[in-house]
Amino acid sequence: MTMGSFSKTKSHFHIRSISLPCRSHPSTVRIEEELNKIKTWESSSTPTAEAISNGLSRLEDLNKCMQDLLNLPLTQQALSHHHHEKWIGDLQDGFVSLLDICGTERDVMTQIKEHVRDLQSALRRRKGDSSIEISIAKYTCFRKNTKKDAKKLIAVMKHMDNKIEATPLLELDQHISSLIKALREVVAASISILHSVLLFLSMPILKSKSTRWSLVSKLVQKGEVACENQENVNELESVDVALHSLCRSDSNEGDKMQSAQNSLKSLETRIEDVENVLECLFRRFVKARATLLNIVSHQL
Repeated sequence: MTMGSFSKTKSHFHIRSISLPCRSHPSTVRIEEELNKIKTWESSSTPTAEAISNGLSRLEDLNKCMQDLLNLPLTQQALSHHHHEKWIGDLQDGFVSLLDICGTERDVMTQIKEHVRDLQSALRRRKGDSSIEISIAKYTCFRKNTKKDAKKLIAVMKHMDNKIEATPLLELDQHISSLIKALREVVAASISILHSVLLFLSMPILKSKSTRWSLVSKLVQKGEVACENQENVNELESVDVALHSLCRSDSNEGDKMQSAQNSLKSLETRIEDVENVLECLFRRFVKARATLLNIVSHQL
């Protein structure tokens, strides 16, 4: 997948403009500011683990602002009327789905890290040990399965995205409408960023004849994939190329081992960053759902 197709696919999950009224509470204004930061990230990001980690961190900041808004007595009082139950219920469903997807992505990151460490151990035992080939085969199989699972989840997220504004807000007053609209935008932004994680995970395993393969392969051979100025190189792709090169019986085995270790170390570091932010985000979603449940319980 090229960077152009990454951006094109990502646009299916756009952040909507919320245009809150000028007298909105400061918390909703902060939500709008954080949404604008995420829009900026979306327009400039590339499909790398580092970019994904930055996007997830911005999403955590957005969800923190949302939690501040939900914790306000004024918000809870406004949303606790019985006739607002259907909108709150929709938001609850959204956060349950986000919890599931965020948890799945976090678990996949943990599995990637385990495979990477297994490969690193095998490489330290040097060529000639069959454990290298076995580890590479296991990793490749895992990548293929992850790609399939990611594509299934992307379909689920498209359904979620369509459902967000399925219930119109016409019968609500401006204050309540602004509140629910702001909360919906947080869910929409969460879908968008978590979708970018899935796109990263569904990067195709490179074929040796592809143009992208040629680009990343040259960078691997030069040992540049871990350098800061190679920020557009997807870490999964660089590992694919390095492992493929190891399986070919030609010269420069020592250099190939070093390139593979460098690529694996870079991937491990970045994946750990993503895993940690996903864990923080998971906790944010848990808190949001618990708060909404509490609001609903006061409607009964």
